[in-house]
Amino acid sequence: MVSKIRKCPSCGRYTLKEICPVCRRETEYSQPARFSLEDRYGKYRRIAKKRQL
Repeated sequence: MVSKIRKCPSCGRYTLKEICPVCRRETEYSQPARFSLEDRYGKYRRIAKKRQL
């Protein structure tokens, strides 16, 4: 489960929106998801990460 709070990487403000209301940059989730050995979607996350790079 992912938290709903997000953080702007440039100005460091926290918000619930996908776009920072102050600097208009895209926000990120504030914390990574918890690690689990029984991760059902890990394979797909790794594929998406490779495509992003």
